[in-house]
Amino acid sequence: MKRELVIVMDFGGQYNQLIARRVRECNVYCEIYSYKIDIEKIKEMNPKGIILTGGPSSCYEEDSATYSKELFELGIPVLGLCYGAQLMQHLLGGKVERASVREYGKSELTVDNSSVIFSNVKTKSTCWMSHFDYISQAAPGFTITATTPDCPVAACENKEKDLYAIQFHPEVLHTEEGTKMLSNFVLNVCHCAGDWRMDSFVEEQIKAIREKVGDGKVLCALSGGVDSSVAAVLLSKAIGNQLTCVFVDHGLLRKNEGDEVEAVFGPNGNYELNFIRVNAQQRYYDKLKGVTEPENKRKIIGEEFIRVFEEEAKKIGAVDFLVQGTIYPDVVESGLGGESAVIKSHHNVGGLPDHVDFREIIEPLRDLFKDEVRKVGLELGIPEYLVFRQPFPGPGLGIRIIGEVTEEKVRIVQDADAIYREEIAKAGLDRTIGQYFAALTNMRSVGVMGDERTYDYAVALRAVNTIDFMTAEAAQIPYDVLNKVMSRIINEVRGVNRVFYDITSKPPGTIEFE
Repeated sequence: MKRELVIVMDFGGQYNQLIARRVRECNVYCEIYSYKIDIEKIKEMNPKGIILTGGPSSCYEEDSATYSKELFELGIPVLGLCYGAQLMQHLLGGKVERASVREYGKSELTVDNSSVIFSNVKTKSTCWMSHFDYISQAAPGFTITATTPDCPVAACENKEKDLYAIQFHPEVLHTEEGTKMLSNFVLNVCHCAGDWRMDSFVEEQIKAIREKVGDGKVLCALSGGVDSSVAAVLLSKAIGNQLTCVFVDHGLLRKNEGDEVEAVFGPNGNYELNFIRVNAQQRYYDKLKGVTEPENKRKIIGEEFIRVFEEEAKKIGAVDFLVQGTIYPDVVESGLGGESAVIKSHHNVGGLPDHVDFREIIEPLRDLFKDEVRKVGLELGIPEYLVFRQPFPGPGLGIRIIGEVTEEKVRIVQDADAIYREEIAKAGLDRTIGQYFAALTNMRSVGVMGDERTYDYAVALRAVNTIDFMTAEAAQIPYDVLNKVMSRIINEVRGVNRVFYDITSKPPGTIEFE
């Protein structure tokens, strides 16, 4: 059965992944492509619908991101959002110009409920605006379907040609009825069946893996995180002991995590696979000596992982396939899936071992967002405590330690983080907070413990609430919980005399503390 597809054309907007996730929440498969994608490729994919994202440019400027008018003549429904809406209107004969009043933030929206996009949407609701240009005149053939006090064309449409333009951002949660609007587009305009679900995904992947692998040998890089664990179990279900998993313990994991991974996937675990653990802690500490810049640490950790993995692979001998736990945000944030800037490097995207003898890469989760990976894990019967394990970066604690990484600093942050996670769980908050962890700042300051002067490190606690991990707000943890965590860390973790709580949102910060 051919999978229905809606594509998101990325014009550099900050919400490109969020749009794709909202479409998938409608049980419709969606992929992101740069606006530079060739129109012949679009025709070949034959999507059920196309969504144009926001972007930082003014569509009427000479060097702005643009596209051929032919896009609107393919007979495929098109929804333009923010910049995408302005570009559609500009190319089809409307007028876009600089607004006298820039709209940023929440605005009162009034819609025409006769529009299919606004079917079952409240006539008046709150929407999220972010623009300095505006559509001053809709293109010929378009009808205005929504307004705000400062935006005369908040939405317009050419129903006959299935072209829809929305100036605001229905994909963000600040837009009250945004999910309904996107659902109306993909289900009622594009006429998608809405039958893309994780149970069918698991069945399709297991079948595809068996067909691709045949009787070949497969090698998997297992980190113990959610992504690689789900990938490993998916492969195990498909091909059993044709799979060998190499777990590189770089010494930058959470407290006792190396032993926990071995308990689950090792000889005494529940899965049919070959498991190899490599204890490479000292090797990583030596490589990271004197390195302080976060991106350099990421690259060193990623490159050293590849070197260790290569060495183990040579001992195993030739394999036919290499498995990686790449997920969709890895692809997009590495600059390979859209037009937005590279945010950070990922050692499992584009960083392939040079000297491992294999025929092909298998990335069974490459099309999925994190929440979808968790759903796959549950479908596969992986225990909930593993599926809902806190997100953990590939470089591990190497980027939760500000400045140089040392064995002593790793011990401090492991112990502090273990206390933090334990108290969050005791307070019943572990499944209500999106992500939480302890990080070690590079700041040392004077303190008093007992009657003695100390000069020790400050630990930063981070906790955020987020649905999509693209935006996040600091979690409001009860003060008595924070106070207990602080007291335990200072009393039980040698080398710490201060504890901070980081209340920075994303943006402007990142979720990780690096």
